[in-house]
Amino acid sequence: MRLSPAPALDPSLAGSLVLLHLAVVTGGLALLSSASVSASGLESVRCRLQGTPRPPAFSQDGDFVIGGVFSIHYYMHTVDHSYTSLPEPLQCTGSMDSRELRFSRAMIFAVEEINNSSYLLPGIMLGYQVHDSCNLVPMAVKVAFQLANGLDPMFDTGEQCSGSATVTAIVGESASTPTISMLRIIGPFGIPQVSHSSTCACLSDKKQYPTFFRTIPSDQFQAAALAHLIRHFGWTWIGAVRSDSDYGNNGMAAFLQAAQEEGICVEYSEAFSLTNPLSRVQRVADVIRSSTARVVVAFVSSWDMRILLREMERLPSPPRQWIGSESWVTEPEMLHFGLCAGTIGIGIQRSVIPGLRDFLLDLSPQKVSNSPLLTEFWEAAFGCVGVEEKVCDGSEDIQQLKTPYTDTSQLRVTNMVYKAVYAIAHAIHSIVCEERENSTVNCDKNLNVKPTQVLERLRRVNFSRNGYQVSFDANGDPVATYELVNWQIQESGKMEFVTVGRYDGSLPLDQRLDIEREITWVKNSTQVPVSVCSESCPPGTRKAIQKGKPVCCYDCIQCAEGEISDNTDSSDCLICPEEYWPNAERDRCILKPVEFLSFHEVLGIILTACSVGGALLAIATAAVFYRHRNSAIVRANNSELSFLLLFSLALCFLCSLTFIGRPSEWSCMLRHTAFGITFVLCISCVLGKTIVVLMAFRATLPASNVMKWFGPQQQRLTVVSFTFVQALICTLWLVLSPPFPIKNLTTYKEKIILECDVGSAIGFWAVLGYIGLLSLLCFVLAFLARKLPDNFNEAKFITFSMLIFCAVWITFIPAYVSSPGKLTVAVEIFAIITSSFGLFFLLFVPKCFIILFRPEKNTKKHLMEKTSNDKRY
Repeated sequence: MRLSPAPALDPSLAGSLVLLHLAVVTGGLALLSSASVSASGLESVRCRLQGTPRPPAFSQDGDFVIGGVFSIHYYMHTVDHSYTSLPEPLQCTGSMDSRELRFSRAMIFAVEEINNSSYLLPGIMLGYQVHDSCNLVPMAVKVAFQLANGLDPMFDTGEQCSGSATVTAIVGESASTPTISMLRIIGPFGIPQVSHSSTCACLSDKKQYPTFFRTIPSDQFQAAALAHLIRHFGWTWIGAVRSDSDYGNNGMAAFLQAAQEEGICVEYSEAFSLTNPLSRVQRVADVIRSSTARVVVAFVSSWDMRILLREMERLPSPPRQWIGSESWVTEPEMLHFGLCAGTIGIGIQRSVIPGLRDFLLDLSPQKVSNSPLLTEFWEAAFGCVGVEEKVCDGSEDIQQLKTPYTDTSQLRVTNMVYKAVYAIAHAIHSIVCEERENSTVNCDKNLNVKPTQVLERLRRVNFSRNGYQVSFDANGDPVATYELVNWQIQESGKMEFVTVGRYDGSLPLDQRLDIEREITWVKNSTQVPVSVCSESCPPGTRKAIQKGKPVCCYDCIQCAEGEISDNTDSSDCLICPEEYWPNAERDRCILKPVEFLSFHEVLGIILTACSVGGALLAIATAAVFYRHRNSAIVRANNSELSFLLLFSLALCFLCSLTFIGRPSEWSCMLRHTAFGITFVLCISCVLGKTIVVLMAFRATLPASNVMKWFGPQQQRLTVVSFTFVQALICTLWLVLSPPFPIKNLTTYKEKIILECDVGSAIGFWAVLGYIGLLSLLCFVLAFLARKLPDNFNEAKFITFSMLIFCAVWITFIPAYVSSPGKLTVAVEIFAIITSSFGLFFLLFVPKCFIILFRPEKNTKKHLMEKTSNDKRY
């Protein structure tokens, strides 16, 4: 590019020159001319496009012109340049996408409908320039320059480098990648672009693309909808394939993030594109065939999906449940792939555009012949391309034609084009039109409307057309509403699209997905397929992630002791509250069974029987002694102490009953104090009898008057004194730190032991120690008196009874400390009953035997004889 020397240029002029320089690089344009100086002193440069502009596929002049860009073809004709002559205009080639042709014609239909409207832009004629981008970036960039600069081959920089047909806004492009390239060119000039099909979430970034709007929801919403759909059906192990483009890569990135938030794991994520070598597509197909995931999410363009499915059909593979994005899941030409039966995906809402079908079919021979694009479509549709025998003569009936162009039963993206045109028209209307007092609308078609003004008004449009609301949020996105589309095989064997539900992104999360009809799954089954890496962990177990694998691959580990999980697929087990314990399945916390020594259990019944039996024996013995109170053996054995001893033994037997049953505050205090006092009373009586025996034989010695110091009064005082000391100890114990009931939760984890805490360990062991001290004293005195002459030698029986008593209570200590739970109480009761029976049997059974069965020995003579014999001996 060469420019004549010139003085410092206006900044706007410099910007225009930069734009034209870019056009040289990407669009085959150049600046080449002479310079002249205007009256104002500013040098004016006469510019000429170096290259031939590519004419639009469809065009119409108007007061305001709207540009349109569609991917009608998918390839571009390339030639080898000799660089000796100007290159020919870029040409699209290859097969035509008649669906995209329908989109472009829908734009023209909307423009004509608006031009005939009496309420929207009345008196204003909208024009259009519709271009074919070939779905390629170079062509899209070339079109962007043409829409920005116009088609005039010569123009003056004094007119700010603008041609005669600069557009006020652009509808398109169909794909995200070409759209991004176009925005890089037209964005700096504030020309708004409203896309009907570019869904890349990246386009919502207003810092990079401030002039972009769209009538189709962003892939950010589609990704969230797909993740929600997959989670709804319980699929946590999926495969993912995507187009290697802005659409596929950005859409899949958004989906993977949403899937991770939903707890979905992806076994693989593969990318490919139409331009990749076949080996790349084959590798992606092999990954799908060999995977363990039964659900495949395809964020793929329709053309890329065709290539993949053809390769999948080449070799048989296990059936897969396909989840499709909006770009291919509602593409009618995809329905012939039988392996996709049962596919479910997100589709744009199906709509009805009144009058569109008639417009599409209104192709007269003259219209067709005047448009190279329509001629190409006509010849391809009716099979008269390159066939000498068949020539299209205009008599063909388009009404009978079955192509995506004529199919208006699934108007989805077509409605997005329709809404985009109306959104631009409403923006222009708000600038050039005003409503008068008489409700008439006056529009000024001569008003100079700049694209930046349209851009500003587009942000605020909010209207309804054919029952569909049109508005944009701060990112230029519409409200996200989708249909759930299911590929179902009908009774005729034909596969059709069936709307089975809806997804509304404006509703609360738990209300967005609405399944309205039964879904047909892969292999025409009504059973929801299963796709998980690991089977669900039942309640009572938790998930343990397998090393080196995704979080959805895990082993089910039973909850540890004392823990539960009450939900399926729990990540952690919960510890039961202190008084609860897991059931056998470990899926519920149940109250721990409360255990104590009860009157109703076998051990309690046995101990109760022994206790009551012992008390009855003591009472019976007292009755026998009372009946024979005047007999020699009763009188010789200190009947008063004997009756008191029998009474205390009965109390000893009965006090063991306070240890049985549910512990309470009163029973805990009673059991230990009653036991301590009654046993001291018992031992005091035995000690008194021992002292009496010793003193009695000491009194038989000459000049001995010891018995007067240990008569009945002294004996009673001795018993009362010893018992009073124990009563004092028990009183201090109860006042300072009394026993109290507790729940023992540590001995057994799975049950609660109700027991009595001694309160003060010093008080407890002081009571036992005092009993032990008296027992030891009694044992020593009885041992000293064991050889004294006595026909019945009671001292020997006392010695043996105290020996048994001490042995029992000595062994009681380690047994008491080591016995768990209610056995502690049982050990204490056993010690009480055993020691009581020891005293009873050794002190009273021999006497009762003589009284009842050997009455001849129950005489004073017999006693005196025995004593005399013992003395002589």
